[in-house]
Amino acid sequence: MNIGVLGGGQLGRMLALAAYPLGLSIRFYDQTDEAPVGRLAELHVGAFDDEDKVAAFARGLDVVTYEFENVPAATADLLAPHVRVLPPPAALDAAQDRLNERRLFQRLGIPTPTFAPVDSLDDAAAHAKACGYKAILKARRFGYDGKGQDPIASEADVPTAWEHLRLAPGGLILDQMIPFTRELSVIAVRGLGGEFRCYPLVENVHSAGILRLSRAPAPGADHLQAKAEQYARLVAESLDYVGVLALEFFEIQTDSGPDLLINEMAPRVHNSGHWTIEGAVCSQFENHLRAVSGLPLGGTAALGACVMLNLIGELPDPAALLAIPGAHLHDYGKEPRPGRKVGHVTLTAPDPSRLDDRLASLRAAISPRATAT
Repeated sequence: MNIGVLGGGQLGRMLALAAYPLGLSIRFYDQTDEAPVGRLAELHVGAFDDEDKVAAFARGLDVVTYEFENVPAATADLLAPHVRVLPPPAALDAAQDRLNERRLFQRLGIPTPTFAPVDSLDDAAAHAKACGYKAILKARRFGYDGKGQDPIASEADVPTAWEHLRLAPGGLILDQMIPFTRELSVIAVRGLGGEFRCYPLVENVHSAGILRLSRAPAPGADHLQAKAEQYARLVAESLDYVGVLALEFFEIQTDSGPDLLINEMAPRVHNSGHWTIEGAVCSQFENHLRAVSGLPLGGTAALGACVMLNLIGELPDPAALLAIPGAHLHDYGKEPRPGRKVGHVTLTAPDPSRLDDRLASLRAAISPRATAT
């Protein structure tokens, strides 16, 4: 089986590492020859709209997938008549535009924060007022890690946010800010024949818009697992989805107890699922490859308690990290840069109490420049 991947970042790197034990051949297409996968796999370099280079990349492949959702949908559509593209291009269309994504959730009956499209300063002002000036203005396309977003906490914030984002490609959307207790995510996987599985809910901690830490399974979230899985199945089946899918939620408090509001989805392997490499029966990366290759899916149960800690900006001393029991370092091979994910550490333990002790040791071993947790 010959698999092609659009994008060559750290997610692609982890896909390559999962492909080789399965005997799969894998190649990548990226816009830069400095992509992290270059040391591990065949890398084709070119613009995503270069039809000749994209066609040459796809020659001889059995299936094409992608490792980030901002691959132009037009590229996937270009390939689809010649090679199977999974997840299907419709998933890219849905996930690349926050407004389309929210409307998909609405059609499926999945509760979301209040939102509205914004096409003018007057729109932004009216919708922000309706939200009691507890809102966030967002670019509909290309936002990630907190980029393309401006919070609105007063009437005076509206013109500033509008001026900052008004030229964003694809337009804007305004979300009501939700008082939530924590952020949760679920990683699902659906196979070619419709086989469907989910990993345990994960608790995520963000700072400055960047995911810093994921804890799996999320403490005290068992009562929400079935609902998260139901929502993931609805999305996957509506899109005839094949592969790994991530859904991100806000946990909110209601009169009847904790509940979930969906924030967004990612049609790919996801940062909050990195813990599965060492912490689950079968990693999200292996399961994604199993799904798009038509192989049976692997187990999604957690093997114990686990934390994934992103390393931001620079890598700490590997020896200090690896001296901690249960610590596993993943170096992405990237040049250090402020705000850049250069690696992560997965920390495993038989139970949550021992995990907390190990996490304290891990944090002590990481310099403030490497992570802001």
